[in-house]
Amino acid sequence: MKNLEVSFRATRALYTAADLFKQYGFNKVGVDRIVSETKISKATFYNYFHSKERLIEMCLLVQKEQLKEKVRAISEARQYPDLVHQLRQIYLLHADLKGAYYLLFKAIFEIKQLYPNAYQTAIRYRRWLKNEIFWVLRESKKRATYEESDIFVFMIDGAIFGLLGSSQNEEPDQLLDYFLKVNA
Repeated sequence: MKNLEVSFRATRALYTAADLFKQYGFNKVGVDRIVSETKISKATFYNYFHSKERLIEMCLLVQKEQLKEKVRAISEARQYPDLVHQLRQIYLLHADLKGAYYLLFKAIFEIKQLYPNAYQTAIRYRRWLKNEIFWVLRESKKRATYEESDIFVFMIDGAIFGLLGSSQNEEPDQLLDYFLKVNA
């Protein structure tokens, strides 16, 4: 029973930290704030995670694994009638400020110098996503290129920047529609 309690508290700390990082950024949220929000002692925090970098790395790993699972489910599902629907679902999954990808996206810009191991987690996910999109494109269109999957990921990034920059975000959807029209 004690292990279950430890696991629950560590998991709660991970999700609370991820929410705080999404809202305020990696550099503005310290261990004291996380400890206060999760109501665990600092000693317990360091017992679970050892350092802020390790916590960030674990947060990113959780987000990465959740996304991989969802992307695989979309790419393997037979419920989507064609490539356009699959790519749209992958796009919508990622172009969301409340979604799991936003934390990985944010990490690319905020933690490269301070937390290089955690940064690599975000970079590895992007590489995996590009490969996955390439194979989704390849299934439908035999002459798919890796550059097309790069463009798709850049469109997701652009959509996030659009969401951050304004209250309305219609242009990225138009760009997605154009990409899908060209690649259908």
